Amino acid sequence: MAANHARNWEQSYTSYQPQVEKKVVYKRKSWITKGEKILYTSVAACLLIIGFFVVTYSSSMDTLNRDIQVLEQNIADQKLVNEGLLFEIKELSRPERITQFAKENGFTIQAAEVKHANSFNQ
Repeated sequence: MAANHARNWEQSYTSYQPQVEKKVVYKRKSWITKGEKILYTSVAACLLIIGFFVVTYSSSMDTLNRDIQVLEQNIADQKLVNEGLLFEIKELSRPERITQFAKENGFTIQAAEVKHANSFNQ
């Protein structure tokens, strides 16, 4: 009888207990894992840094090229000035001009020939 009584009590107890609904919580699985996020972030950071250095290098090369062009232009201008001065030296060192300058200042020419003196620097 005690066994019947225990079974009846068990059946009645289980029927009176409120049923607790269990909610199953599913974690959303991201389509990118944490490792991939770290990897993609590091690759993106490396690309940004490399891009920065490329732009910096390109800028410095452009500045250097502009400076070289300015120097080449200055050299070309100086060559023109030097050529003009060489022409002026040749004009001023003509024997006719020297004899005329000597006559104007009262010098007499003893030899009939006036020779052009060569310089050692040419």
